[in-house]
Amino acid sequence: MKLLSVNVGGPREVEWQGRSVRTSIFKAPVEGPVHVANLNLDGDEQSDLTVHGGVDKAVYIYPSEHYPFWRQQFPNLELAWAALGENLTTEGILEKTTNIGDRFGIGSAEFVVTQPRMPCYKLGIRFGDAKAIKILLQSRRTGFYFSVAKEGQITAGDPIRLLEQDNHHVSVTDIVELYSGASRNKELLAVAAELPSLPLSWREYFRRHLPAS
Repeated sequence: MKLLSVNVGGPREVEWQGRSVRTSIFKAPVEGPVHVANLNLDGDEQSDLTVHGGVDKAVYIYPSEHYPFWRQQFPNLELAWAALGENLTTEGILEKTTNIGDRFGIGSAEFVVTQPRMPCYKLGIRFGDAKAIKILLQSRRTGFYFSVAKEGQITAGDPIRLLEQDNHHVSVTDIVELYSGASRNKELLAVAAELPSLPLSWREYFRRHLPAS
């Protein structure tokens, strides 16, 4: 597993569907060591803290393996690393095989997987097409978020080390499928509803959907 690119960006105002929108989805790769703080990377800033950022969504990860799919979906766009708005573009770490609660080390920093990315309309702004949101969810190519367990420095090219695998074995894809209704696995739903590393809002959502006892 490897970190291919470290990407940061700040807020900008863009025109979308006749109105001005403030967004930080436009990020770009940076060279050299980057400090990882508790809430984000140095040089990165979220625009709307009501839905972005925070401890549980400090760093957004996106697998490089998904880029050929997006380039096929949007052949007229030049989709370089960071096109999905991710902070870290990775190799070898995928939603199906990565569990909520898994702990990873990159450089001198350590991270915990917290949740899938649920896209807002700003992904449509980045692609110039609102259908990108539906494509991301239906394809299960969501990427996922890290919380920062230990602050430190990371650099593009660093290996990604699995430090500890969560013993509940609930993958990022499992959470997406439960949320979307694609999975009706009652046992998995019960586990997700009490999954310690999953943010409270997600656990409460799944608790409301548990079958009556």
